[in-house]
Amino acid sequence: MKRPTPRLLAVITCLALLPTSLFAAPSLVSLAGPIVVAPDASFRETLAAKEVRRYVYLRTGKLFAIQPAPTADKSGSIVVARKDRPLATRLASDAGAQATLASLAAQSYWLKTFTGKKPLLLLTGGDDTGTLYAAYRLAEHLGVRFYMEGDVIPDQRISLKLPPLDEKAAPLFALRGIQPFHDFPEGPDWWNRDDYFAILSQLPKLRMNFFGLHTYPEGGPNAEPTVWIGPPSEIGEGGKVKFSYPSSYQNTLRGNWGYASKKTSDFVFGAAELFERDDFGAEVMWGHIPNPTTPAGCNEVFNRTAVLLRDSFEHAHRLGVRTCVGTETPLTVPKAVRDRLKAQGKDPKDLAVMQELYEGIFRRIAQAYPLDYYWFWTPEGWTWSGTKPEHIAATTNDIFAAIAAHKKVQPPFALATCGWVLGPQQDRAMFDKVLPKEVAVSCINREVGRTPVDKGFAEVTGRGKWAIPWLEDDPALTSPQLWVGRMRRDAADARRYGCDGLMGIHWRTRVLGPAVSALAQAAWTQDGWNITPNQPVEPPRVAGPVGGSAAHFPNNAIADTEEDPLYQHVRYNLSAYRLPAPNGSYTVTLKFCEPHYAEAGRRVFGVKLQGKPVIEHLDIFAKVGKDRALDYTFKDVTVANGWLDIEFVPETEFPSIAAFAVEGTGFAKKINCGGEAYKDYAADWTTSAAPKEIFPPTLDFYRDWALAHFGPEVAEPAAQLFAKIDGRLPRPSDWIDGPGGIRPDSRPWEKVREEYAFVEQFADLSSRIKGPGHRERFDYWLNTFHYMRAMGELNCAWARFTNALGRVKAQTDAARTKEFAQATALPLRQQIVKLTGEVYRHLLALVSNPGELGTVANWEQHLLPGLLLGGQTLTNVLGEALPPDAQPTKAYRGLTRVIVPTVRTSMSRGETLSLKVILLSEQPVQDAALYWRPLGKGRFTEARLLPVQRGVHTVKFPPAGQNPDDLEYYVKAVPAKGSPVFFPASAPALNQTVVVTGTPKGTD
Repeated sequence: MKRPTPRLLAVITCLALLPTSLFAAPSLVSLAGPIVVAPDASFRETLAAKEVRRYVYLRTGKLFAIQPAPTADKSGSIVVARKDRPLATRLASDAGAQATLASLAAQSYWLKTFTGKKPLLLLTGGDDTGTLYAAYRLAEHLGVRFYMEGDVIPDQRISLKLPPLDEKAAPLFALRGIQPFHDFPEGPDWWNRDDYFAILSQLPKLRMNFFGLHTYPEGGPNAEPTVWIGPPSEIGEGGKVKFSYPSSYQNTLRGNWGYASKKTSDFVFGAAELFERDDFGAEVMWGHIPNPTTPAGCNEVFNRTAVLLRDSFEHAHRLGVRTCVGTETPLTVPKAVRDRLKAQGKDPKDLAVMQELYEGIFRRIAQAYPLDYYWFWTPEGWTWSGTKPEHIAATTNDIFAAIAAHKKVQPPFALATCGWVLGPQQDRAMFDKVLPKEVAVSCINREVGRTPVDKGFAEVTGRGKWAIPWLEDDPALTSPQLWVGRMRRDAADARRYGCDGLMGIHWRTRVLGPAVSALAQAAWTQDGWNITPNQPVEPPRVAGPVGGSAAHFPNNAIADTEEDPLYQHVRYNLSAYRLPAPNGSYTVTLKFCEPHYAEAGRRVFGVKLQGKPVIEHLDIFAKVGKDRALDYTFKDVTVANGWLDIEFVPETEFPSIAAFAVEGTGFAKKINCGGEAYKDYAADWTTSAAPKEIFPPTLDFYRDWALAHFGPEVAEPAAQLFAKIDGRLPRPSDWIDGPGGIRPDSRPWEKVREEYAFVEQFADLSSRIKGPGHRERFDYWLNTFHYMRAMGELNCAWARFTNALGRVKAQTDAARTKEFAQATALPLRQQIVKLTGEVYRHLLALVSNPGELGTVANWEQHLLPGLLLGGQTLTNVLGEALPPDAQPTKAYRGLTRVIVPTVRTSMSRGETLSLKVILLSEQPVQDAALYWRPLGKGRFTEARLLPVQRGVHTVKFPPAGQNPDDLEYYVKAVPAKGSPVFFPASAPALNQTVVVTGTPKGTD
């Protein structure tokens, strides 16, 4: 049998990405252009037409004309028009088509092929935004895929022939988007104007329309300049502030969150080449790093940030994306503002003064940047420490003061709540009972996303309510995280609870591509995997605990019991125990102890038996104190379906149980939770033996994702592998004095290595990859997995070195200590340095955006200081400097790379793009330049890369005064040895493209 040609494979790939319902059509429709728009098309309609032209060109090589016309009269035309345009109404001439047009609501779209003498394709929407979505949906039918980090274009071009389309869609949630989190360099702390523009431009491609930011207050640990706090009298012209206070975003010289201050020139293994400044951070901070120190500097940081947000949020609004910022509640008033108020005879704690400050916040925002929502974040301590009545009163009084200020100022934005919890543990739906209905409520999932969407949303009615799952968690911020199944679960829950908003909280971008895509898709359709959208899905039952970890306190003496071992071990942070049991009646005894906390309110939870609450608001310490047994016995617990369920309802911190007993006629089950067997109590399930959390299926998602990323040659085995590890990846990093920390792992690497078997399985697919774009994307994930595995091996080596160093310190014979250190500790130190170099080799091979530059900074400022700290101790013992191979090198060792960390896909007419290009190479490259031309036309113009510092270069194009309609470009670097290296990897066959937009008008 003959193998299909590359062109045929490309066509098969394109058809495979189409809905199966379309294949009922007997023939394909050829589209030959032009693209027709209304003469008075709005900004988004015009952008939609340009985007259709861009993606048709990228997939087929054909450049269609865009023709403003009242009607479409050429066969094969693509018509882009809002539903009320004559272009759309004249095409939809029969009753059925007219009814479909009329039914299109805001944000909904319709792709319809009209066949006949003149086959035409209509892309329309219920409003301008829906019409733009239709354009991007057509691109997806052509095989293009969109992600937060950019577009994925298959390598092989195709002919523009599609089955007849008749696809209508509307979102399941009115608001859909992202909530990038400020505080670490992996997130928006390092974003500049181009970064915001690049990310925001991807949102409508994902059919998302929300972008929200949180603002940390002074002392938390640093005030951030996203929101200025002050009275109206301190606001100058255009929202500029006349008085402010020190604020900052994370930078390499600001030491907090576990990051040490460090110059980038001191970074190792070639990482210094990635940065052009020792004091690296966002441009709004330049000249004021680590923090502004003068009144003028404080004002400048706030004013620069306002300009950044103004430009970015205006761009968001042009694209139909709504914007949101906010602060924590109760509002933390900066010390400089408090002192100034006191000098004026005002009490900062007075609610009237607080209202005045909110008036200042709202008036300044209204002048400084466009906004749709301002949200109030409930205290993070409500998750971990619980809430007392005075805490609730302080928060509600603060919000009421803000509502009063909002009513007085009448700013052009609405209010909402957010935070780490929907409401206090006493009543998660409390805000629904006390706040005006026009105030939306929202929250991120508790326990950094491990807890599903809060069920309290189901009790909220008559107002906006937005669920915000975690696309990743910050404890493992230096590791890859695959959560497609969890995103689907959370999206299904949000839909079930009647939420009208679905957003994802995150820091990084590219490594989260699958999760972001899954969340975006689940906001539009849950067909195929959510089989019961209006009721909970009961997963297959497996005997044992659902989640949780064991904690051991063997030295704690337990009061009120003679069976201390039952209470010296607990399982905490669990959802349930599920036990098979014959139908009948049982007596259930639950045994609790608080071996950790020494104050009330730190751990509060409830318990259900067979779905019925039996214990509510249990605070073990408040009930009996620390290290004291507390038993509850419940009789006549009925089993009717063969299973007995003990469920735990978290309120504050993590539920915890020490042991339990289930006893009935002819049946008994006793478990020492978290511990070993004791008397007639069996040992608890180990972590590896405990049932795994069950998520919705993901194979269908990964089949599409792998096909787009890696090509048809390996799509199926890659999809099978990713679906297998989704939600099951090892976690070589965790919160250790900050995000993504590492710690010594005492387990033997030979055993730990088994957790990373998928890495070699994925590597085995490498030889089958075809095409430079597919290769670049495959290598990104392969390096990501190798990097992760190297972290795991490094942790094991660190444990061996730490143990060896301990034995060295324990030596009593001073004369033999040096010899012993050289024989035992030094080789392990050399291995640690070698493995750290391996981590960096893969990390620097995958760096492609600001978030991954932030991961490098995390290693340099957070992980390496603790990891390599033992080197000084060893040096002291040896009495001499460590040999070169026991110290990290400064040199880069790896393939030549061309990195463009920020990729804009659109620009305004007359704008000049300033591109940052990083050249990583063992030796200086011989030549490097950018080549650009108008989209699909003429010769390429060369623009030389200009060196800035180390490996960082810059280039500007097109020259001022030149305004090509749209353009394409690529970067070429010629290394000292080897073949030229390109950005994008598929260049010069498939280049990076940029759509040029005009003056916005007529947006909805």
